[in-house]
Amino acid sequence: MTQKFFTVAPMMDWTDRHCRAFHRVLSRRARLYTEMVTTGAVIHGPRERLLGFDPSEHPVAVQLGGSDPAELARAARICADFGYDEINLNVGCPSDRVQNGRFGACLMLEPALVGECVAAMKAAVVLPVTVKCRIGVDDQDPEEALDRLTDAVVAAGCDELTVHARKAWLQGLSPKENRDIPPLDYDRVYRLKQARPGLTVAINGGIKTMAEVHGHLRHVDGVMLGRAAYQEPEILLAVDRELYGETPPVADAFEAVAAYEPYMAARLAEGERLSAMTRHMLGLFTGRPGARAYRRHLATEAVKPGAGLETLREAVALVARATERLHGDRSAPALAEG
Repeated sequence: MTQKFFTVAPMMDWTDRHCRAFHRVLSRRARLYTEMVTTGAVIHGPRERLLGFDPSEHPVAVQLGGSDPAELARAARICADFGYDEINLNVGCPSDRVQNGRFGACLMLEPALVGECVAAMKAAVVLPVTVKCRIGVDDQDPEEALDRLTDAVVAAGCDELTVHARKAWLQGLSPKENRDIPPLDYDRVYRLKQARPGLTVAINGGIKTMAEVHGHLRHVDGVMLGRAAYQEPEILLAVDRELYGETPPVADAFEAVAAYEPYMAARLAEGERLSAMTRHMLGLFTGRPGARAYRRHLATEAVKPGAGLETLREAVALVARATERLHGDRSAPALAEG
């Protein structure tokens, strides 16, 4: 029986290496994904900048965008050499740029080609090769479209299929609108798992709470959270305990900040800007006293040249003081010195 699992979705402009290092502070077990990177960028671009990651991020998967089997095989080998734990193929992104490159969600229209891509990558690497897709695009029948894609990738050796339980509308909707407007159809993903019990299936799309995660896991093998995990990252603190029966690496958001500081200090010493890291932390403390002041302080101060860890500590202190005023000393842990 497949162990139930939890992943954080690949999200363009969001799940960069700093974001993943921060999310790893909150959960040891959640599988993390890179932003989508195209085969051309992997093969011809600055690889360390595009693919480099901190060893603490494991388990971490790279998501590739492309539709040429030979190029995907070459890119997969490069990513394997970088030490990734999984190669994922994007068959779900609906942006115009992606469509013009003949990859992403438009590949739902070419399931045989997707199968060829998966087979090429499987032949090139020993890592798991997985696919993230939609239930269909435009006027496709989701029953037929998802079955056809699944048949093709399973025949090619796909190790896992993550399904965003919405159609993508390639014409008429923006990528942002495609995340919300097409209706969710979780039952379609459940039926896929029922029809193929031997296939590892994960579900994605519109999931916001751990209660919802548990509900989906009664029907599928895994759950992928996107915006909820990014915008309110403290939800990740529940993953290790509730899904894996393990103690989280930190007790709360205050400890998470302290645990992330050594990583931040190392990147600052390399010349990275503080805001490149703190932008992924703005959702911390959501709903707590002082959260708005925390976000405001980081938004205005972390972007300034030379901003360092003291700027972050000042922002966290605003939450700690507001919490102490409301609840007393017991709810406001002491802040790190220095």
